[in-house]
Amino acid sequence: MSDFKEYLCGKKLWGDDFSLEQIKDWYEDEKDAYFNLGGKEKSNYKYGYHYLNYKHGFSYLPNKAFDKALSLGGAYGDELLPIRDRIGRITIVESTNKFSENNKDPFITYVKSQPSGELPFPDDYFDLITCFGTLHHIPNVSSVIKEIYRCTMREGYVLIREPIVSLGDWRKPRKGLTKRERGIPLVIFREIISSVGFKILKETKCMFSLTSRLRYLMKGPVYNSQSAVLLDRLFCVLFGQNETYHATNLFLKLRPTSIFYVLYKQ
Repeated sequence: MSDFKEYLCGKKLWGDDFSLEQIKDWYEDEKDAYFNLGGKEKSNYKYGYHYLNYKHGFSYLPNKAFDKALSLGGAYGDELLPIRDRIGRITIVESTNKFSENNKDPFITYVKSQPSGELPFPDDYFDLITCFGTLHHIPNVSSVIKEIYRCTMREGYVLIREPIVSLGDWRKPRKGLTKRERGIPLVIFREIISSVGFKILKETKCMFSLTSRLRYLMKGPVYNSQSAVLLDRLFCVLFGQNETYHATNLFLKLRPTSIFYVLYKQ
């Protein structure tokens, strides 16, 4: 089996073993990519995963205030709105300055991400960290998760949601996707999380491959709908044994495409 086939079938994580120069090239390709896909105008920006995040993430947090929250790749910070009244200060790490230029929220501070994956914060600093759909845009995933663990305070919580399928052959242009993004194979994801020391409080497969098609029947974003998220959960349970990373036929595509983690640092 060639090296690339090992990446494409999910035996290795593409990008996680790149050199610093390769990582810098990846970073340049991705730094403005999400903003250019659909986040350009804050007035027209609508976050589309509120109930999904609540159902599989926020609902498992203790009912308490969080003094300092970190959002990795959080754009305008909308992902934290369901518990915004329980958070003091918010720090958003972004690869582009364009979100901060359009966001005047005085309680949000922006920090520029670094290709190395290093986070410029002290050890044990944040009591809540969220990372929704960000790691799959990053080459050196294991390094970033180590940094997330380091910056999480003892008895702090981390919520992560990421795709666990290939998202197609990333050597070719893909409609609606950035140049470099690819999913994180579930087996490798589990190994990375376990190796840094997090306790997994909840692991939930979500975002069944056909759920997004409900958009043709609904007015608002699919994953902001309680009924759609509950239906999605049912199909993810029914087809949850299918953990194919790169699907080569229609049947193999019938599977959950993402994983949601609720993590705890003891």
